[in-house]
Amino acid sequence: LLNLDNDEEVTYKIVGDDEADIKVNKISVYSPVARSLIGKQQDDVVLIQIPSGQIEYEILSVEHL
Repeated sequence: LLNLDNDEEVTYKIVGDDEADIKVNKISVYSPVARSLIGKQQDDVVLIQIPSGQIEYEILSVEHL
């Protein structure tokens, strides 16, 4: 993902609740970020609502493991 506000790249792995660990960029399938990303494709732009506001990301790539 590319944060369109600050041009920083971040990679998340979407996992089950019991595996989620934000310290290693594993996010729960039920998190706001994951719910906004599921079903999207490369080059899509998503606006994600988080507790501190909104973040706009461009999806740089998607891998299904």
